[in-house]
Amino acid sequence: MNRSGNPARTSGFEQGAERIRSSSDYRRVYRRGRRLHGRFAVFHVRRNDVGHARLGFTAGRRVGGAVARNRLRRRVREHYRQAVERDRLPAVDVVVHLKPAAAAADRRTFYGELDRLFETVTRQGAPGERSRGHGRSRR
Repeated sequence: MNRSGNPARTSGFEQGAERIRSSSDYRRVYRRGRRLHGRFAVFHVRRNDVGHARLGFTAGRRVGGAVARNRLRRRVREHYRQAVERDRLPAVDVVVHLKPAAAAADRRTFYGELDRLFETVTRQGAPGERSRGHGRSRR
């Protein structure tokens, strides 16, 4: 039981198994991952070795104050937990970088955009690393 008297949740997301925690993992996704652009967020996606999808969040100060940024992170986290078919997602790390427009978006539009981006991740599978040499081998 949690503090409010409800049964404790035990899914991997609430316990942190489905979250990106370390700064090195964030850097790896940013540097080597693919980007999916939306109106309210940019998804940085990179294949991982843990066998399931993991989610991370970033939001700069241009999005708003701490209260606004944390509210948006909670919305993304809860939408992911409830609405996204996580078992269909490939083994990828997804960093959701929130744009300033997200703070002013209504929920229906915001969630619709998140659904579209998560569906794109599901359809495209686990992307490999971005090539940096434009087809040339690195020596």
